[in-house]
Amino acid sequence: MRTTKQKIFFGLKITAAILVLLILGLFSFRNSLLEQILAKSTAKAATEYDCDFTIQSAAFEGLSGVNFTNITLVPKKADTIFRIEKMKTSVNLMQLFLGDLQLGTLKIQNGYVQLTKKGKVRNFEAFLKKDEEDVTTGDEKKDYAAYAYRIISKVLNLVPTDMNVENLVFKLNDNGRKATINIQRLSLINEKIETIINVKTNTFIQNWRIKGTANPRAKTADIRFFNVDSGAIKLPYFDERYHLISSFDSIRVNIQNISKSSGELHFDGFASITNLKINHPKIANKDVVIKNAKFDYRFLLGSDFISVDSSSTVQLNKLKLHPYLSYETEKDTLYKLKVVIPKMKAQDFITSLPDGLFSHFQGMEATGFFSYNLNFKFNKDKPNQLVFDSNLKKENLRITKYGEANLNKINSEFVYRAIIKDVLQRPILVGASNPNFTPLDQISPYLQKCVLTSEDPSFFTHRGFINEAFKQSIVKNIRTKKFSRGASTISMQLIKNVFLTREKTLSRKLEEILLVYLLENNRISSKERMLEVYFNIIEWGPDVYGIGEASQYYFQKKPIDLTLNECLYLARIIPSPSKFMYQFDTDGNLKESSKKVESFLTNIMIKRGLLSIDDTIYKTQPVLISGAARSLLKIIPRDTIKIDSLIIPKLTPMPVITTKK
Repeated sequence: MRTTKQKIFFGLKITAAILVLLILGLFSFRNSLLEQILAKSTAKAATEYDCDFTIQSAAFEGLSGVNFTNITLVPKKADTIFRIEKMKTSVNLMQLFLGDLQLGTLKIQNGYVQLTKKGKVRNFEAFLKKDEEDVTTGDEKKDYAAYAYRIISKVLNLVPTDMNVENLVFKLNDNGRKATINIQRLSLINEKIETIINVKTNTFIQNWRIKGTANPRAKTADIRFFNVDSGAIKLPYFDERYHLISSFDSIRVNIQNISKSSGELHFDGFASITNLKINHPKIANKDVVIKNAKFDYRFLLGSDFISVDSSSTVQLNKLKLHPYLSYETEKDTLYKLKVVIPKMKAQDFITSLPDGLFSHFQGMEATGFFSYNLNFKFNKDKPNQLVFDSNLKKENLRITKYGEANLNKINSEFVYRAIIKDVLQRPILVGASNPNFTPLDQISPYLQKCVLTSEDPSFFTHRGFINEAFKQSIVKNIRTKKFSRGASTISMQLIKNVFLTREKTLSRKLEEILLVYLLENNRISSKERMLEVYFNIIEWGPDVYGIGEASQYYFQKKPIDLTLNECLYLARIIPSPSKFMYQFDTDGNLKESSKKVESFLTNIMIKRGLLSIDDTIYKTQPVLISGAARSLLKIIPRDTIKIDSLIIPKLTPMPVITTKK
């Protein structure tokens, strides 16, 4: 009988022998394994991607090292994708035996990777196809956590623990828009990263650096990206391709943890950027600058959801907020967004707004505090159940000084100038000094009712925004996959016209929202005064502004004398006043389609109790354009000769009397 110690010793010898045999077996078959992998890669490149993948030589060095020379990947009908002169790497033999590739060390000398587009031909087109393994069919659902963890693990396995790269160039040529990133040196030794990178485009040349630490096996990293030369780092290619000019002083990316437990993938860390500058015509008409921004993130992925956890924090200067974003597919497809801004000083919020994005708020001062909560949920399968709740709580909040947009001016006489297609229009004096200015009590009640019904039925009860309108707008825009419907109130139109421009930029829309909130929720002006200004500034035709000019231009009347039909007409043309002439036929009468819209608007007003049957007694009278606007109607004069021939009866010719001579 063997003793316990003898059994343990014997077991260890057996285990050691098995390991030795396994290592010898792997050592014996490693060349075969390498050849099989290379042959498989070559065949896959040819059959699936229509490319020639070649390696001039490949041989093992030592136990796990592999040397390659002249590696190329060339599409059969396009430019070479990459070529590497020399590459040496070490692989994990156990992982290789199991069919997976894990790099230990990597050395690259002299090579390039290029992406080209000539006309419509892209040399990387074939690689944009989805991998068959990643395509789900039928009711099969993708496990997001497992899928993401598998992809991340594969990518990190290809990142060596020790690396030295010399003269590796990345080239981009998009029909003449070129960018070249030359990695003159990149090293990863003992988890420390050092680089020397030269960047060249059609518009600039810079030298970049990347420094920090990385451990691909532990799935951690802390990397800083900055410019060696004076000035900020510029983003290449995007300035020429998308007219997006952007730069920054430095970026830091930190990955603290990537782990999977209980079916959930956790991804934790932070990212920060300093002096980010962006310029794009769709964002603002000037540079947008964010001095300091940081995102402490926690991503969570499960079998049926992807989310940014609410413990994440976004910081813009002194402003901090907690976002929650989620995409769920357990039953229905759900999109969720929650934003929480904890209690903060109002002045800190104002000074934290990005420069250039909120120009009209520069110089504004405020006292007090506020907090904010947003809750948004969209069910793709049940779109009508959309949730949109926005709640701001104030604590002694008061505006003590206005910035460029002085909202108080709406209460006194001021000069208004519309901007159409970037052209400043003639000045309009809004006040009693202008003979065309019309006080609210001198505007036909019919017109007030018609305009409010068509433009903003709840104007006197809402505080600048209509939540239900926002919901309907969001649903339609999501369905059409474009911005096809807005939710503009009279308050929003007033702010846009009086204080802002008509430019379609993100900056203008964000400023509009904040200014409307300030105007409506700080009792700066009465609703009656706001409506009065609105009636006296809106465009009502070509170079026609305000109801005083409009009533004369169309009907040669004062606003108080307008009939119901005339008011219905004026309310309908507000969205497109410069195209009013297309409402009429060649006889100068309203087209049937226009009459139907008027009847629809009339019925709505009757149902809401704004009109009675008595008000519509004279509605059958036609709308007659008698003012200067009539010259723009395409009226075809009748042929009076033909009309007379139809009216005058034919005369019996007199008999010819002849006399005999």
